[in-house]
Amino acid sequence: MSSSEQADQQARKAAIQQAAARRIEAIVAEAQGPNHYGAYTLFKREFLRFWKISTQTVLSPVVTTLLYFLVFGYALGGRVREVQGLPYMDFIVPGLVLLGVVNGAFANSAFSLLISKIHGVINDVLIAPLSYWQLIFGYVAASVVRALMIGGAIWAVAIAMGAGVMHSPLHILPVVVLSALAFALLGVIVAITSEDFERINIVPSFIIMPLVFLGGVFYSVKMLPDPWGVISRFNPIFYMVNALRHGMTGYGDAPYWQGLVCLLGLCSILFAVALGLLRTGYKLRD
Repeated sequence: MSSSEQADQQARKAAIQQAAARRIEAIVAEAQGPNHYGAYTLFKREFLRFWKISTQTVLSPVVTTLLYFLVFGYALGGRVREVQGLPYMDFIVPGLVLLGVVNGAFANSAFSLLISKIHGVINDVLIAPLSYWQLIFGYVAASVVRALMIGGAIWAVAIAMGAGVMHSPLHILPVVVLSALAFALLGVIVAITSEDFERINIVPSFIIMPLVFLGGVFYSVKMLPDPWGVISRFNPIFYMVNALRHGMTGYGDAPYWQGLVCLLGLCSILFAVALGLLRTGYKLRD
């Protein structure tokens, strides 16, 4: 091989290496910079995933909550007509709406991310030109949308059944959105740290459900004897339920602002934990 041919071959290799380096730099820059279309694509995929089985993901929780309305609102409501001056049906609606919202948000992000881990799809997501913030957005935003659909449907059913829960919609929306956001982030954290579905099922069954039911859904904490009334105030969901009740009925056992502060603090902590887990690749890159 002549010296000129060797020089041409080396030049071609150098050009290929430079092109590859530029491609890598472009991918890194795109991942670090705003890639809004990529984040939207992940959100769209997550949205379509649960929407294709909406009878299970959206309709089923509404039907379950309707049974709560029938059992507690009508059967028990015939005996307990009022709580703190509110009709019993109106009193329990905010807690049942919140229950549907937080369960829907948690289930969507947790099960979707865990399925991606089990099937190995998460590797494709991690190498995509998306920042960690955008990865969280894709999973969490779809979960919030699902939660809002469930909460809105439950709210509409309650109004159709005669509940007067339309006090201040401007106060209702921030509580519902932040509650969905908090539990969607919790779902991301639990999915990252879990290795099977059994661990995920523990959270709604043994953590979310007890905290919601002990958070004043069916009773006012003012009706509890000490020290249980004081202990209930250490339950963060107590403040969420009462903030939503304040927005729907104008009454709450705790001030509305305390619920917002609790939600903002909880969302900030959970987001920081989820972001840290993604950055370290904990149980994602093993």
